Amino acid sequence: MQSFVELWVYLSATPLFGLTATLTLYVLAQGIYLRWGQPPWANPVLWTVLTLGALLTATGVPYPTYFSGAQFIHFLLGPAVVALAWPLWQRRAELRARVWPLLAAALAGGAASAGSAVGIGWALGLPPDLLASLAPKSVTAPVAMGIAAQIGGIPALAAVFAVLSGLVGAVSGKYLFDALHITNPIVRGFALGTASHGIGAARAMQVHPDAGAYAALALGLQVVLASLLMPFALRLL
Repeated sequence: MQSFVELWVYLSATPLFGLTATLTLYVLAQGIYLRWGQPPWANPVLWTVLTLGALLTATGVPYPTYFSGAQFIHFLLGPAVVALAWPLWQRRAELRARVWPLLAAALAGGAASAGSAVGIGWALGLPPDLLASLAPKSVTAPVAMGIAAQIGGIPALAAVFAVLSGLVGAVSGKYLFDALHITNPIVRGFALGTASHGIGAARAMQVHPDAGAYAALALGLQVVLASLLMPFALRLL
């Protein structure tokens, strides 16, 4: 027990804490997820985030201390997103044939996502900075933070809303698609990537290769379209 306490004191004061805690909890959550047949509600990202939050709160470890180690994993987000291009390259011929329908779907989906969030927030009387933070909720978190900063939002809140959107979509998407009798993996993947960005795309890749590829495409389209159009649209409003 004394050795465990000494190890905890050492890790909690060094960058190793964030790295070790994140990897350990994710591996455990992933193992449970696979063992139980990959049910959406057991999403390993969701349970890793919740457990890490509870651990940091219970132990009093400051977030900067945690992130000094977790930043090494954060750095890998860039290469991971770039790697999503490979399944798209494998399907380049069919994507060229569907370019205009896919672009129209991305525009409609992005507008519905941002418009519904802002509309509900406005109806509830949220202040303008919160509305601006909600608008890019379906864009991957780093880009959502940049967009929020441009349109008068709060980047940190935009990141929170983006992560929550991704988790909600990854957990509830299957049940919603089943209830609507949507079975085509391409449609399911594209919708999930549009609404739930990288976390949704990761879930789609675990379910079906076509769903994962089109979720990655939707993620990329939302990043480009939101970055170009959202600041312009909100200035008009």
